[in-house]
Amino acid sequence: MSLTLAIVGRPNVGKSTLFNRLVGKRLALVDDQPGVTRDLREGAARLGDLRFTVIDTAGLEEATDDSLQGRMRRLTERAVDMADICLFMIDARVGVTPTDEVFAEILRKRSAHVILAANKAEGAAADAGLIEAYALGLGEPVRLSAEHGEGLNELYEQLMPIADAHDAAAESTAPETDVAVDEAGETEAGATEITEAKPLQVAVVGRPNAGKSTLINKIVGEERLLTGPEAGITRDAISLRSDWLGTPMRIFDTAGMRKKAKVQGKLEKLSVSDGLRAVKFAEVVVVLLDAAIPFEQQDLRIADLAEREGRAVVVAVNKWDVEEHKQHKLRDLKEAFDRLLPQLRGAPLVTVSARTGRGLDRLHDAILRAHDVWNRRVPTAALNRWLTGMLEQHPPPAPQGRRIKLRYMTQAKTRPPGFVVMCSHPDKMPDSYSRYLVNGLRDDFDMPGTPIRLTLRGQGDKNPYKGRRKKNAGALAKHLKGRG
Repeated sequence: MSLTLAIVGRPNVGKSTLFNRLVGKRLALVDDQPGVTRDLREGAARLGDLRFTVIDTAGLEEATDDSLQGRMRRLTERAVDMADICLFMIDARVGVTPTDEVFAEILRKRSAHVILAANKAEGAAADAGLIEAYALGLGEPVRLSAEHGEGLNELYEQLMPIADAHDAAAESTAPETDVAVDEAGETEAGATEITEAKPLQVAVVGRPNAGKSTLINKIVGEERLLTGPEAGITRDAISLRSDWLGTPMRIFDTAGMRKKAKVQGKLEKLSVSDGLRAVKFAEVVVVLLDAAIPFEQQDLRIADLAEREGRAVVVAVNKWDVEEHKQHKLRDLKEAFDRLLPQLRGAPLVTVSARTGRGLDRLHDAILRAHDVWNRRVPTAALNRWLTGMLEQHPPPAPQGRRIKLRYMTQAKTRPPGFVVMCSHPDKMPDSYSRYLVNGLRDDFDMPGTPIRLTLRGQGDKNPYKGRRKKNAGALAKHLKGRG
């Protein structure tokens, strides 16, 4: 178990900036507006030769009720209890505030190791705040500038002895194991495609307030993500590791995606782009719909985006527990799905309740089935026998009287399945015939719902006699002219 460091403090003191600095990537959203971070975000941090897990938390506020700020505070306090070390960050240019004093007292009681860091400490303007920090009773403050990377050596010196003690304790309590594991994380008994080292990447996307965070909390079995009745709570694309029903997965919770015209603020634009990036890195995308208002225009756009990115798609309809006429509603949903999303024909459609957990076993099976289809490979011999049958059943058109000849077919890639057809005049092939071939592939090789890429490639004319008649006629005319 690696050492865990939680960064805590008031809103807008620079916690997410330091988090990005330690993980070496711009994972967390950063903005001048306070309160940007709401969920707990974990990352693999590196500081010199130290390797540890760092947790970015929401800004601590003095709210203890059931408001959004109160729920954010409880989530941050949970991170404090989970972590081995708490890095309590203050703003050196503002100095110590009464709120800082309250939370310093709380951290002294809840955390075994607290390191005090005074951020934004570059320049003489921070000297007064740095001196005030001693009054918090948490020892000598580390003078930091997360923005410019200053003070990280001092932070390393504070972390090093705690990390050494943690490693020594972990070694003494580590259980012995007889199972041999190689560098790829595969056992001698045989490797599976989805392993702890390479978990299945799943992104949950949808409109605001569809229940994405509630669903993921139910899957992982704990309240890791902030939820509530307010729309648009999630801002970052947060990833969580889970061993869901025996399947190692990394599940991405994304911000709700509204219509582009309604996305006004800079922060929401950053949140949506973060969610789009999660879709690009995922293997399976779960498009979560609200049972009360399914297949809105934005739902269709989100599903189409996942298909265009080449991801395996599962459609889940949430809040099914409050639906009264289930059979009638399900029939209408399937009819609307086939009509509105023909490009995903046959993709799994699952009804779930994120609040009660009903239907999650079916969602798990649908995700694995979609992933299996997404990775499917068809032998070349079987493809060409199939192509011959498709041509006999429905020959390609003959634009301008010249029939298009489809000579050979092979699968070039998987994830998603991609096929190449060698043919004459690929630029004259109508889209309708390409769709005919793609739909045939879906039906005959059991590839429902997954994106299929079909590429038509021209084959150079191999006729050795092409042009010979003209050449021979010219030679004969020249010979006869010479004789004359």
